Amino acid sequence: MSGRPTFDKAKEKILRYCAYQERCHSEVRDKLYELGMDEDDAGELITFLISEGFLNEERFARTFARGKFRLKKWGRIRIKHELESRQVSRNCIRYGLSEIEDDEYQQTLEQILLSKAESLQEENVFVLRDKVSKYAIYKGFEPDLVWAKLRVLFPDQR
Repeated sequence: MSGRPTFDKAKEKILRYCAYQERCHSEVRDKLYELGMDEDDAGELITFLISEGFLNEERFARTFARGKFRLKKWGRIRIKHELESRQVSRNCIRYGLSEIEDDEYQQTLEQILLSKAESLQEENVFVLRDKVSKYAIYKGFEPDLVWAKLRVLFPDQR
């Protein structure tokens, strides 16, 4: 049993891990396995964390969506994919995405588009829109929304 923490030590470490920032179930499960816990002990600790309010997947999804949108300027598609990759439930993902206000989302998209366009200094409006759209779509904004906004911001100069 050398090198394998006891159940109490793992519990202590995982409490600190969850208190530090919001975590999803899969992150906590992975951390417990990393600490040497077996599936039964990990399940018991996760149940304890949920019952004591240290672990709440809806709260995680809401915090994650707000943070990635406001700090990293990610769009809904990228946020959704990241939450799915963390095995967060569809309902929790829906709750998380509901944290993003439509007006703020539109304004952020416009800021991203204008900022990227300014950094490119491209004369041809079609090339400019193409490059800027790829960037915004990569950040997770919906392609139809990106293109609609680009047509308004950078109309054809015919």
